[in-house]
Amino acid sequence: MRQKMHGAKGDDIILRVPCGTIIRDAETDALVADLTEPGQQVMVARGGRGGLGNVHFATSTRQTPKEAQRGEPGEERWLKLELRVIADVGLVGYPNAGKSTLLSVVSAARPKIANYPFTTLEPNLGVVEVGQPRSGDGFGFVVADIPGLIEGAAQGVGLGHEFLRHIRRTRCCHMVDGSAIERDPWQDFEAINKELREYDAQLAERPQLVVLNKMDVPESQERWPEFKARVEAAGYSAFAISAAAHQGTEELMAEASRRLHEIAREEAERAAAQVVVDLREGESPILRPMPDDAFTISKEMGIFVVHGKRVERMVNMTNQESEEGMDRMQVQLEKMGVTKALEEAGVKVGDTVRFGKVELYWGE
Repeated sequence: MRQKMHGAKGDDIILRVPCGTIIRDAETDALVADLTEPGQQVMVARGGRGGLGNVHFATSTRQTPKEAQRGEPGEERWLKLELRVIADVGLVGYPNAGKSTLLSVVSAARPKIANYPFTTLEPNLGVVEVGQPRSGDGFGFVVADIPGLIEGAAQGVGLGHEFLRHIRRTRCCHMVDGSAIERDPWQDFEAINKELREYDAQLAERPQLVVLNKMDVPESQERWPEFKARVEAAGYSAFAISAAAHQGTEELMAEASRRLHEIAREEAERAAAQVVVDLREGESPILRPMPDDAFTISKEMGIFVVHGKRVERMVNMTNQESEEGMDRMQVQLEKMGVTKALEEAGVKVGDTVRFGKVELYWGE
């Protein structure tokens, strides 16, 4: 019979997700990872260590101990996964403002286009090339056609939360329909900004390119001077285009490209100026990890609960069917101070004590 064998290691479980996936802890809502690059990986739950066989407990007086450890349980946690599109520019606005038409004109994307609201029910992406990117003299960037927003979107009306979350990664190109007789372009512009502000205050503070679309229609042409004046007075840049007639679209994309270059340069300068560690000459940072052997004791519904990384791991890996293993566990509990702490907390013979997922009856 072969001796001193090792058990097989467990296989990694890999969940493949699209770029743009945000992972959060479901209990604390803490950010675990933001996967924005192809091939990016993150370990969200570590597998447990393998247990030790009886050869590891052999001594000069115990040549063949009848004791072996169980494998350590792997980590368990609940996670929330959220997908946000990765795009440089997001086209936002009311339904039927011409966002999909503009995307189809400035890129090779072919979104569904129709003359009724909510034609777009999920973001469409297209790559815009300004200049001659292949020769190195141009610039390419990704534009996302965000489904139309309506009043109450910040509260979830009209799938508002589903649509608004995609805008968080983008710079906004705010499109307004200038041809709708029953609507006022400025009021539409303010209403959408209100929804952005209520959903995330930072969204409304970002720079916007404000676009009055459908300038091939007389109503839009009449409204343009007043709309432009009010938009610029509010501190935004205003553009007049007709996506359907391909009027003004190249100028708009050129300005978007220029703005993206400007933002990238500013972000690079901020990153270069950021001081990560401030140490005096000759000093080194001292990292003090939390003690692994720390533990706490509480009482829940008549059960004593011991929380602590090391003690929980030790108890969970103990083979409770082995008398020698249980004896060794008792010795370890005494050495770690757990036994004394439980007695001071009032534990009595017959009480239940929980270590992680393992419950034991306290004996003499």
